Amino acid sequence: MTALVVRRLSTEGVPVLATREPTDTTLGSLARHGTDDYRGEALACLIAADRFQHGEVIGPALERGQTVVCDRYIASSLALQCMDGVDREFVWLLNEKVIQPDLTVVVSGRPDVIEARLTARGAHSRYERAEDSTRVECAYFAEAAKFLRSKGHRLLDVDASHVPADEIARMIVAAVTRLRKDQPHHDAGRAHVQPEQPVPGTRGETAPLPGGPTGGGARADGDGAQRGM
Repeated sequence: MTALVVRRLSTEGVPVLATREPTDTTLGSLARHGTDDYRGEALACLIAADRFQHGEVIGPALERGQTVVCDRYIASSLALQCMDGVDREFVWLLNEKVIQPDLTVVVSGRPDVIEARLTARGAHSRYERAEDSTRVECAYFAEAAKFLRSKGHRLLDVDASHVPADEIARMIVAAVTRLRKDQPHHDAGRAHVQPEQPVPGTRGETAPLPGGPTGGGARADGDGAQRGM
C-alpha cells in the first residue's frame, strides 16, 4: 500500500520519501526481529528509540519540502505495545516528543477478511501467532485510534475489505493533496499509512480535513501490508 501511495504522489509531481518502521538500521532490525526476545516496556522503549533515531531522516526530508510516507508509526505502538501489556500513557510518554504525523491513515477491514489474509500470508511475529490475534488486535487499534483523536491527531480510516488497492491509494493521495493545498506554508508531508489493520468502531469515521470543522496538516504515517510491529 505504501508503495502505491508513493507512486501516485510521485506521478503527481510531489517530492516524496518512502520509509518504514521499524527502520532498516541496526536498531530497527533489532526491534523488527526481536518480538520473541523482548516484551513489554523493554520492547516499547526499543521501538521508541528507533523512532527517535528515525527522526534524523524524517526531519531533514521535511525541511527539503518532501512528503514523508511512513509504513507504521505511533498508532502501531499504541496498539501493539498496549497489547503487550504496557500502559497506554507510558507508550504515549515515549512517543509524544517524536515528530508527529499530520495524517494517520488506518486501512482497515473486516476481522474475518484480515484473518484469511494472515493465514494465507503467514504470521510474522508473536503478536500474529497468538490465539485470536486478529480480534484482539482489532480492539487495540480501535482504542489507539480513539486515543490519537483525543490528542488532536488527524485520522483517515478506510475499509479495504472489498476495495481494490489502487482505489485505496487514490483516496489516501487525495487526502494528502488536500492537506498540502490547504496549508502550503506548513511542513505538510508526514503520512502514516496503516494498511491491513482492522479497526472496528472507527470504520467510516473519517477525521475532518483542512477546510472542515477541524484544521489539518499533511504528514501520513504508514504501516505496510504487514501486521505486527
